[in-house]
Amino acid sequence: MKIITFLIAFGLMLNAANILEEIDRKLTPVSAQMYKKLINIEPDGSKKEFLLFQAKKDKDKMVSLFLEPDSEKGRATLRLGDNMWLYIPNVGRPLRITSMQSVVGGVFNNADIMRLDFSTEYSVVKEEDKGDSLLLELKAKNDTVSYDKLLMQVNKKTLSPIQIECYTSTKMLIKTLYYKKPKDFGDGIIRPSIVETSSPMYKGYKSIMIYGKITPKEFADEAFTLDNLENASDLRH
Repeated sequence: MKIITFLIAFGLMLNAANILEEIDRKLTPVSAQMYKKLINIEPDGSKKEFLLFQAKKDKDKMVSLFLEPDSEKGRATLRLGDNMWLYIPNVGRPLRITSMQSVVGGVFNNADIMRLDFSTEYSVVKEEDKGDSLLLELKAKNDTVSYDKLLMQVNKKTLSPIQIECYTSTKMLIKTLYYKKPKDFGDGIIRPSIVETSSPMYKGYKSIMIYGKITPKEFADEAFTLDNLENASDLRH
């Protein structure tokens, strides 16, 4: 009886892991290039906007290049697994940054902006059927991940996130991400084009991420190195 119970539990764990992999693939191809706009809205209504080009390879590599505003143009960030760096033109070597910091300010942190596959950082520890949606409880695989726990509400039909609540290890809600406006980006990529966030820690502030283009593309491993970060603009060609 114990063996049967174990096999059922093991099967459910595999199924949950597969679901998370499918969610990842619905959001972005394994390797791709994309353009996104970040908008930070202050309590007084003022806005600051950033335009980024991003190159993603496999499940653990990403480069982001700032295209706008002019004051940020040429800056680039590199993410390799849990490690992140910021390159600023005319400032020597790239600087180490952390996942909980934000290179743009606002509510999105660096891990939100340079999002890797969820299945890379998290394991599904609980799955609950909510009718039209699934509620997945995700636990960080190690303590370097920016959020200890995620509660992810997923559309059962499209396997796209609806909203994600992000918690610390002390069960404090850091922020909620809202996935909106599904869009067909071509190449079989149909996913929410807008991610909005609110946070009890940033009352009155709001940040929005708008995806413009997402295209499958292969990149060489050499593109994702500190030595190549100053040449990040070459990835757009």
